[in-house]
Amino acid sequence: MAEITAGMVKDLREKTDAPMMECKKALTEAGGDLARAEEILRVKLGSKASKAAGRVAAEGVVGMHVSGDGKLAAIIEINCETDFVARNDDFLAFARNCAELVATRAPVDVAALSLLPLGGSTVEAVRTELVGRIGENLSLRRFARIEGQGRIATYVHGGAKIGVVVDVVGGDEALAKDIAMHVAATKPVSLGRDEVPAELIERERSIAAQKAAESGKPADIVAKMVEGSVQKFLKEVTLLGQPFVKDDKQTIEQLLKARGASVKRFVLFVVGEGIEKKQVDFAAEVAAAAKMV
Repeated sequence: MAEITAGMVKDLREKTDAPMMECKKALTEAGGDLARAEEILRVKLGSKASKAAGRVAAEGVVGMHVSGDGKLAAIIEINCETDFVARNDDFLAFARNCAELVATRAPVDVAALSLLPLGGSTVEAVRTELVGRIGENLSLRRFARIEGQGRIATYVHGGAKIGVVVDVVGGDEALAKDIAMHVAATKPVSLGRDEVPAELIERERSIAAQKAAESGKPADIVAKMVEGSVQKFLKEVTLLGQPFVKDDKQTIEQLLKARGASVKRFVLFVVGEGIEKKQVDFAAEVAAAAKMV
């Protein structure tokens, strides 16, 4: 069986907010598999175990650029090692310049963006020079370029840790801004149910099935409980199904319909989302330090 370290327990606790002993038990049951342990805690503890699942796991910023006519926007995530560097003026300027290049030159991927000219050199050369000067590794992670069918609205939050671009047809500027702010607050996975990744739905179905099975109810009731949980999940993770943050008595879909508007697309970047930081076993470090004294 895999050794369950203090660092592993700490990481699971930060992701779930579950008690330390529950985290250790889940990790032991999962054989040290962090993802499986998180799933076990969700089955045992319900929504509490996913409370902190969206916490970022790397530093950096989201850069943004909007064309003068407001019809085109670009958003990019650039990572660094510490939050201190994420506030560095040269690093922030690099993010803005890269976002502008995405908008004006439409590179197909990060590799293509890296080869584009920037300041008499190339993006990659500027990045390398910054690495040498700042002393931290910097990486261009992802970007998106949005040509609006309607009104482009953007929103940046938390010191450029969260960035949103939405394309809203109909309505007015205030509505588009509200939608962008709503996306930043609720972090939907997709616009509608059809776009939710199948693996996410199956994972939720599996968790719901495990929880329902523990109820001891008849199979037909369990099946209905599982389906109800999946439907609730789809409402929570889709923009159109979510209650509007400024008025939870109506969903975003109802709000848009009432205003004669529709969302064609949205892009949400959360810095570090899905990236695991280097895990540090603090207990082992203390023990090692003690042996050196």
